Amino acid sequence: MSIVFVPKKLRGKAKINQETIQRLLDENDQLIRCISEYMQKGRAGECVQYQQILHRNIVYLATIADASPDTTPSSSTQQTD
Repeated sequence: MSIVFVPKKLRGKAKINQETIQRLLDENDQLIRCISEYMQKGRAGECVQYQQILHRNIVYLATIADASPDTTPSSSTQQTD
């Protein structure tokens, strides 16, 4: 079960840290491998549930990224010597 599936009473209270993000990325890696394997075996219908979990994870990670302050300087603010 994906760590994105959090009970309603705990939503918004989860601590987002590098470990959580890495776990999601690792889970996404496994999901992609599983989906690939099913597709190669011609069992596309059986990988739909994994695609849905992968989609949910990606949307969750994108939401975290959008809500996070930008920590990398943009190229327009960097000084050239």
